[in-house]
Amino acid sequence: MGILLWIIFGALAGWIASIIMKTNSGQGTVSDIIMGIIGSVVGGFIMNLFGQSGVTGFNLYSFIVAVIGAVVVIYIGRMARNK
Repeated sequence: MGILLWIIFGALAGWIASIIMKTNSGQGTVSDIIMGIIGSVVGGFIMNLFGQSGVTGFNLYSFIVAVIGAVVVIYIGRMARNK
């Protein structure tokens, strides 16, 4: 049951990030899930650089960290694709 909740958490974070970055129409559900999960890891790493905790569980703070990380992942993907 836990893995299913993390997939849903990642999907929501990836979906919100794709809306923020205006890539929602070009991405599918699987891509949103992948961006959200990778974004959680990247967001946690970024927050650790600033001396804050990363993803701490199923709460609003962790969701915001995951969305920030997913936005960064989408931005880096755009920059790599445009080169």
